[in-house]
Amino acid sequence: MTYRAPLTDIAHALKVAGLDELVETGAFDGADSETVTAVLEAAGQFTEGVLAPLNRSGDQEGVRLENGKVRSAAGFAAAWKQYAEGGWTGLAADPAFGGQGLPKVLSLAAFEMAHAANMSFALCPLLGEGAIHLLSLHGTNRQQDLYLKNLVSGAWTGTMNLTEPQAGSDLALVRCKAEPHGANYRITGQKIFITWGDHDMTDNIVHLVLARLPDAPPGVKGISLFLVPKVLVGDDGKLGAANALRPLSIEKKLGIHASPTCVMGYEGAYGEIVGKPGDGLPLMFLMMNSARLNVGMEGVGVAEAATQKALQYARERRQGRSPWSKDQTALIVDLPDVRRMLALMTAKTQAARAICYATAVASDMANHAESEHAREAAKLREDILVPIAKAWSTDVAVEVASLGVQVHGGAGFIEETGAAQFYRDARITPIYEGTNGIQAMDLAGRKLGLENGKAARDLLIEMRSTQIADKTIAAHLSDAIAACERATDWMLANRGTPDALGAATTYLKLMGDTVGGWMLAKGADDAARLGLARFYASQVLTLAGGLADTVESGSAGLENAAILGA
Repeated sequence: MTYRAPLTDIAHALKVAGLDELVETGAFDGADSETVTAVLEAAGQFTEGVLAPLNRSGDQEGVRLENGKVRSAAGFAAAWKQYAEGGWTGLAADPAFGGQGLPKVLSLAAFEMAHAANMSFALCPLLGEGAIHLLSLHGTNRQQDLYLKNLVSGAWTGTMNLTEPQAGSDLALVRCKAEPHGANYRITGQKIFITWGDHDMTDNIVHLVLARLPDAPPGVKGISLFLVPKVLVGDDGKLGAANALRPLSIEKKLGIHASPTCVMGYEGAYGEIVGKPGDGLPLMFLMMNSARLNVGMEGVGVAEAATQKALQYARERRQGRSPWSKDQTALIVDLPDVRRMLALMTAKTQAARAICYATAVASDMANHAESEHAREAAKLREDILVPIAKAWSTDVAVEVASLGVQVHGGAGFIEETGAAQFYRDARITPIYEGTNGIQAMDLAGRKLGLENGKAARDLLIEMRSTQIADKTIAAHLSDAIAACERATDWMLANRGTPDALGAATTYLKLMGDTVGGWMLAKGADDAARLGLARFYASQVLTLAGGLADTVESGSAGLENAAILGA
């Protein structure tokens, strides 16, 4: 089975997330219902017909480094050309730079389908979108004219170059150097784990690189950001000589085999500064925050694809007897535990989708709501939801993909069935763009501390004020919200302590589980969705009290080396 775009579920999740209210602001002239439907249908057709058929073959073939250049898997370059020509690289970009100016949430929905159909491919435009966002806000006129417009059109792609061998999540340790050279700079150093750092799908790649100026202070305040093209660009926009950079190697990875993860060498490469000296980290975080939501959506896409494959297998495979069927050998979809796994996969995938879309709507509202008060409230909502959308959704991706293997049984452990690829591909998502532990610490620290907890409290107040007709769901959701309120009070009282850091991941899970249940409850407008919301409430929300207890245990026992066998 190949991927089928779940257009009905996507449209429903967009409605639950608040797309209609966003359109009513009048900020998006072209985002009427007909346009939204047309975009979703076109994205579904493209991802089903072009990207999905390349997913398996790309995984098997992988990428290769030949004569200092990365060669993409068969069919990827042609698919990229179609992707760019279809305008998918600039859905939400500013029309002033060639974009279509549609809501970010609609672009995110299209991204979900691309990730579900072919995660390796979709990682390339994911990084480009971050570069587009950054240069739209902070690029010089020259950078916008020469680079931004080509990124928006898909003629070129973009990357983020943060990590170095000695500097993973701790970017204060970055050593890459930027030496002044006339009005610009020469960049020297090595970067690792650079997604789509080199390829043959476009004529140029725009690298955004963190580096230090000679007189820069130590630590994060000494980091600046530089635009470093693979091929030099003249003032007339024409491509010139190759820049002094190259892929030194490509990583052999657990999954996403068709996405080249490069070690990049910069050998006195030409670079232009973006923003001001020392502004590198704040500017990079503009890209990172955009990427974090996209990675959350990536998790939703992989979870959706894994769920579809497991459902199809369960509806075809016969094994054992079912208490609900008279067949001597029942379809495994009729076995209670298999159905439990499938329902959990479906419910968590739909909850994660709604959380990510709601985060994108908040981002759109933060920029386009009609009043300053509404924009400020939306920004707080975006801030509190981003780490949840990224971390909770990608944890769901791994859980759902693992359950998909389990539904297949022994066949799931065999590569031929394809279930294992989703598990392998999904496993990187909790690591990407700040590990999920970092997301949890961000939620428990900076985000929870915004206006002394206002972002979290406003979210909990809205959740509690929502009228839920079904009494079972309402009771379980109310208990879960109470657990979140209790845990939030404790986290605020202990913010910045080892106890809060030790509890951060559990707190994020508690919030994600509860927000996901709230989203499903709000969208339970027919029998099937009501049944799914009830199932989620009974299987997931009922665990909230225990999670709150765990939060309140803080870091108990963690400091004791004996637990590590020392």
